[in-house]
Amino acid sequence: MGIEFLTKKSILLILPAQDFNEQEYLIISSQLQRANIKIFIASDANTVCKGASSLKVKNDVSLYNIHESNFGGIIFIGGNGVKRYWTNKSLHNVARKFFAAKKIIGAICSAPIILAKAGLIKQKATCFVEDKNELEKEGIEYIDTPVYIDTNKIVTAQSPTNAAEFVSTFIHLLNN
Repeated sequence: MGIEFLTKKSILLILPAQDFNEQEYLIISSQLQRANIKIFIASDANTVCKGASSLKVKNDVSLYNIHESNFGGIIFIGGNGVKRYWTNKSLHNVARKFFAAKKIIGAICSAPIILAKAGLIKQKATCFVEDKNELEKEGIEYIDTPVYIDTNKIVTAQSPTNAAEFVSTFIHLLNN
């Protein structure tokens, strides 16, 4: 088992410190684990991230200690809390590093706006329908579809109801 194989089998999940979407997190993390992919949680939370209904998830990595070479890809989890990260320059830089390293990038719900504002999504994407205007402000065409893959292997999804399809698509791209 080479280093590349082990790296490919590790995914970084970015969680807002507060108000992340618990359904998205639980579906995505459990499907990744079932696929024998190790997950690491990164956030700006000091120790634990708190979901919208008070689920607590331990933070493994600080946003400032992320090395894209350690992971096969990155997923930004949505929820109301992620809106506070739309203009977060540190997160934009993290996303750009994964993009430059040609890693698989995923964002669900309100999180695709981070990728749009980081300049990674160039033409089309999907997101939570209520955030459609934010996407369009960045010059991105909103696609009304549950899951969308752009030409740069960036996967976006609309909502928690699309989390299973989203993570299946992400895993498929990761394995190919």
